[in-house]
Amino acid sequence: MSSRWRWLVGTRYLRARTHNRFVSFISAISILGVAVGVAVLIVVLSVMNGFESELRTRILSLAAHASLEGFGDGIADWRAVAAEVEAVPEVTASAPYVQGEGMLLQGEAVSGALVRGILPEQERRVSGLESLLVAGSLDALSAGRWNILLGSALARELGVGVGDQVVLAISQGMVTPAGVVPRLRRFTVGGVFEAGMYDFDRSLAFVHLDDAARLWRTGDKVTGLRVTLEDMFRAPELSREIAVALGGGFYVNDWTRQHVNFFRSIQLSKQMMFTILLLVVAVAAFNIVSTLVMVVKDKQGDIAILRTLGASPGGIMTVFIIQGTLIGAVGTLAGLGLGMLLALNVEQLVHVLEALVGTTFLAPDVYFMSDLPAELRVGDLWRICGTAFVLTVLSTIYPAWRAARSQPAEALRHE
Repeated sequence: MSSRWRWLVGTRYLRARTHNRFVSFISAISILGVAVGVAVLIVVLSVMNGFESELRTRILSLAAHASLEGFGDGIADWRAVAAEVEAVPEVTASAPYVQGEGMLLQGEAVSGALVRGILPEQERRVSGLESLLVAGSLDALSAGRWNILLGSALARELGVGVGDQVVLAISQGMVTPAGVVPRLRRFTVGGVFEAGMYDFDRSLAFVHLDDAARLWRTGDKVTGLRVTLEDMFRAPELSREIAVALGGGFYVNDWTRQHVNFFRSIQLSKQMMFTILLLVVAVAAFNIVSTLVMVVKDKQGDIAILRTLGASPGGIMTVFIIQGTLIGAVGTLAGLGLGMLLALNVEQLVHVLEALVGTTFLAPDVYFMSDLPAELRVGDLWRICGTAFVLTVLSTIYPAWRAARSQPAEALRHE
């Protein structure tokens, strides 16, 4: 016999006969199950990838790749240190900052804030603050004008906009005849920025470096230097190398350690979701087992005839493996197409659902963003489709083995 008969018989069994369409219906359900499982896996992992990338982008819009902070009172001769840092080949830019915590007051509204003093012309080189401004200008920060830039959520909390005034109170006190009182300074709101990350928009404010130095009385010292690197993923090792090259005496930090819990939780969630949702594909694979068992039962007479014509047990086994493999392949490809389609349009679909039900699925104060981004990665597609296809192929082995063990005489006795 030609080896083509295995393929012809295996594909023919996928098509229904006129008097029995139930087996083909079960085959269609099996294909649908595999497709749904693969599509769900693709969409979920794509959303997790998009969430991770979007979170990293928003963090790095206001957080430098690495930072060097001086021990104790800060860095005294920061200009010389900045020149040495920028001399490192992997470093693209650096910028000084003075940082402290305070309370912002406007009328009866009070809110805590992390206040960062910056030099606007150098801040442009290490962050995307200017591109995040929704009102005002970065040039509003100039020495002696006592202007401040507020995050959008912080500005809403205080009920202020550009041109309004707020009072900044810091913990360093002043001695007065009435006793020690917090140091206060009135600022004019020079701009409002929106990073799209609630943690920044709700708690971060910017002033000019000289104004911050006068307020916290740091003199010519700065809290540290923010550094931008050519390869942000090498930030942990490069930041340590830079500190060692400067002779030590610096506290080293980078973007991966500042927000390590976010990225670690995302990676853990991706692994858990892949494992859990893979069970959907496994259930569909078990459905293929039941489908093939029913086909084997239904085709007992055909199997007996093939055996009497000279087909070997291995040939019979191959017929049903081909049938189950085709079910798995079609389901996997259908799931791949459906998953990619949904992943590429998931953000629009979420907005439509939110409009229909009148609610917000992603609260920005919980998830740090209000949109649901998705990012397809080729590696994930290969992993999902490969795993699903292997599961479906493995599910064909037992029914095919049972078909190969069928005895022609027993089958023909009942025909």
